[in-house]
Amino acid sequence: MIEISGLGKTWDDGVNVLNDINLEIKDGEVYALVGRSGAGKSTLLRCINGLTSYQEGSLKVDGQEIKDLNDKQLRELRRNMGMIFQHFSLLERATIYQNVALPMKCWGYSKEEIDKKVMSLLDLVGLKDRADARPRNLSGGQKQRVAIARALTMDPKFILSDEATSALDPKTTASILELLLKINEQLGITVIIVTHQMEVVRAACQRACILEGGVIAAYGTVEDIFIERPDSLNRLLGEEKRVFPSRGHNIQISHHVEDLEDGALLMKMSNELGAIFPILDGQILDYRGSHMGIFVINVDDEHYGAVVNYLNDNGLNWKELEDTLSGEEA
Repeated sequence: MIEISGLGKTWDDGVNVLNDINLEIKDGEVYALVGRSGAGKSTLLRCINGLTSYQEGSLKVDGQEIKDLNDKQLRELRRNMGMIFQHFSLLERATIYQNVALPMKCWGYSKEEIDKKVMSLLDLVGLKDRADARPRNLSGGQKQRVAIARALTMDPKFILSDEATSALDPKTTASILELLLKINEQLGITVIIVTHQMEVVRAACQRACILEGGVIAAYGTVEDIFIERPDSLNRLLGEEKRVFPSRGHNIQISHHVEDLEDGALLMKMSNELGAIFPILDGQILDYRGSHMGIFVINVDDEHYGAVVNYLNDNGLNWKELEDTLSGEEA
């Protein structure tokens, strides 16, 4: 388990990059650190693996305070944390086998141990037949699979992924996320994903926090974050300037979509209340294989009370949007 309390980090030039960070990452979960470039998410990840120091607060990995560890203890910590990066960090002149074997060679494992582990991992990531190839002969997705295999060689408890899919196309990204989920489920490895891609968060992660300017702006289960739609999420999605009518009430409704027939929710409400509600915005989002419907309707004053009662009686998550999201009527 990773426990972070009141964490603060300031660069030598006085810039405060992390401020009062409080979060907990449970064993065996897939957790996302989300934010725009410069939000502090990669710095936080480097604090977790001991590559970057912090001045304030506490950061414990399995009960050990990171800033109190000596050099030997830090090496053991990092041995237990596999890292994957955006640009793969592979040795171009080495074969795929040699790239995956490198950590074990550095730690002094025997040739027999290395061969058994490397071939097993290449089989896991679907590249057993490319052991003698070199990185230049692989696609971006295949290179990232090699990097994942290399990260697993020391049997880590944690995999730290720093924007590992941001340079990949959507189809390849999906295949890499599928592999990370397979590793998480089969090996019980905790996966921490740093990303700015909300589609990555929806597809793979159970919980997340959104960082803005070095502080945590929102946190919780991924499902709850998308249902509640905090302002920080809207800003990350580029939807902070949505313009809605100034008349009436603009209500955002979020619900689980068990199947496509659940899309008739608005029609059922309209029939029961005897009114038509304009749909201003709407989408159905995939979340780890399930679906969430999120849409915005406009309700006049006459039907507002009845709509609120209907939504509450049916256990639907809703909120009236703040004035900051409303524009003048077109």
